[in-house]
Amino acid sequence: MDMKTIKRGTVELVSEEELLRKLARKTPLRVKLGVDPTSPDLHLGHTVVLSKLRAFQDLGHTAVLIIGDFTARIGDPSGRDSTRPPLTAQGAADNAKTYTDQAFKVLDRSRTEIRFNSEWLEPFVRTDLLSELRRRTVGQLLEREDFRNRMREGSPISLLEMLYPIMQGYDSVAVRADVELGGNDQLFNLLMGRQMQKDAGQEPQVVLTVPLLTGLDGVKKMSKSYGNAVSLSESARDVFGKVMKISDESMMLYYELLTTRELAQVKALHPMEAKKDLAQELTARFHGEESGRAERRFFDETFSKKALPEDISTAELRLPAAGAGPCRWSDLLLREKLVASRKEAQRLIAQGAVRLDGASLQSDDVGARPAGEVVLQVGRHRFLKVRLVAGN
Repeated sequence: MDMKTIKRGTVELVSEEELLRKLARKTPLRVKLGVDPTSPDLHLGHTVVLSKLRAFQDLGHTAVLIIGDFTARIGDPSGRDSTRPPLTAQGAADNAKTYTDQAFKVLDRSRTEIRFNSEWLEPFVRTDLLSELRRRTVGQLLEREDFRNRMREGSPISLLEMLYPIMQGYDSVAVRADVELGGNDQLFNLLMGRQMQKDAGQEPQVVLTVPLLTGLDGVKKMSKSYGNAVSLSESARDVFGKVMKISDESMMLYYELLTTRELAQVKALHPMEAKKDLAQELTARFHGEESGRAERRFFDETFSKKALPEDISTAELRLPAAGAGPCRWSDLLLREKLVASRKEAQRLIAQGAVRLDGASLQSDDVGARPAGEVVLQVGRHRFLKVRLVAGN
C-alpha cells in the first residue's frame, strides 16, 4: 500500500495505525464519501476529495459514493456562519442527476458503488432517531467550532442542523464504511460516524480529511456562491482560462491537491510554464487530452504571441440605416452567446472588458461605422469576427 499517495495533501488521519491494520488484511476496503447535491454542478474544490477517493480505487479498494438526497433537505452546517437553506426533495433529486455524471470524470465507474441516503435515513427517522438522540448530548454537539462561533456571534442554530451530524454518522453505519473521506470542515461529522459505528457494534471507520481548495480569488474557499469556482460543466476554454488566473501561491496548492506531480519538479519550472502545465492537465482531465493541448495552443497564440486564434466564429451585423434606431453591441453579444444576458454584456462593456480591434469599447451603441470586418473580444478568451454590412 502506497501510504505516501494516501497521505499526500491530508489534514487529519484518525488514525494511521488503524488504517495500516485494516490494510494488512489484504481485502478491499469500503471507502465512503458523502456529497449533498446542494447545486447542480461540481467544481474543482469537490475534486480534491474525489481525487483522494480515486487514489483508493487505484489501489484496489471500493469507493462508496453517497448522494445525500435526504441530508440535503436538512442543510449541512459545516463551515457555515449562518443556516444553510435546505432543499426540497425534488430540488435534491434534480441536482443529484448531474452529480454522478460529473463525479465519474474523476472516479472509476466500474469500482464505484452509488447509494442515496434516503434509502436508510427515512426509515431511521421513523423508527430509530429517538433512541439515537438519547445517546447524544447537547454538549457533544456544541463542541463543534462552527456552532461555538455562531453562538458567540448570536447567529441562530436550528435544531435540525444539530441533527445533521447524527444523520451523516448513520450513513457510515448503513454502508459499513472502513474509511470515510471529507473536507477538513467535516471532521466533527466524520468522527460522529466513528462513534455511531462503535455503538452499533461495528469496527470504527478511519477518518481522513483534506484541505478546502482556495478559489480563484486566492482568499475564500472555492464556491459557486462566492463566484470564484471552476465548474466541471464549464467549457474547456473556460477551465483553462480560469486556471491561468490563479496566483502563483495558490498554484502550488492546486498541484498538491489536484495532481500527482512531484512538487519539487514543479518548483523547478518557470511559474508561467508551471501554470500552463496545470491548466492543460486539468482541462485534459475533464475534456480530453486533445482539448488540453488545443487550449494551450490557443492560449499561446492569443496571449503569448499576441495573435488571434484561428478558430473564432464569424457573425454578421447589419448597420442601421440613417434615421433608424440604435444598434447595440450588447444585442450582438447575446445573440452569439458570448454572454448569458444583455445585462451582463452591458456590465462588461462599462467595465472595459469588451474590446473592438484591441481597444476597449467606449459605448454600447454601434454608431456610424463603415462596412467591413472587425474583431470583438470579451474578457480574455472569447472572440468573434464581425462583418459589418451597410444597412438599406
